[in-house]
Amino acid sequence: MKIFYETDDIYTGVQKLRTREGGIMLVSRTDLHIFDAGSVNGTRYCNEILLPYVRLFRGVMGLQFLYMDDNAPCHCTVAAEQLLESEDIERMDWPAQSLDLNPIEHVWDFLGRRLAARTLPPVTIRELRLALQDEWAAMPQQLIDTLILSMGRRCETCLAVRGDHIPY
Repeated sequence: MKIFYETDDIYTGVQKLRTREGGIMLVSRTDLHIFDAGSVNGTRYCNEILLPYVRLFRGVMGLQFLYMDDNAPCHCTVAAEQLLESEDIERMDWPAQSLDLNPIEHVWDFLGRRLAARTLPPVTIRELRLALQDEWAAMPQQLIDTLILSMGRRCETCLAVRGDHIPY
């Protein structure tokens, strides 16, 4: 994997921009956050995601707020756990490697398909960043809501097949 330091570096379409975060919820979403070059550790995750986005939405939603992540290593650090606890943010228990159950994974797939369908695909990292932000903003909220509301069915189906692959 190549790490891009310059925004004019060429994007070949084979590489993936792996360092992105976005928050989804019924009837709303956060801005798409694309990390600049480098890896994302627990401290960076706390400073760039938990504090500016998650804490803000927790404040708006109140005690009914339940935070879900995908158990990536930076999400499970001591720093992240301590921050969530200090902000009284409840984290949903969620099995690792359960991509078919996590609605955000389907959102990433949607964005990837939208990028691939563009008449003029992004060529530089700057163009990729702008295209991702455009597609994120244009994504129908109804799609997000449907994915979130399907979580119960997904979990029931997963239990019925005893944890095997489900058709979502």
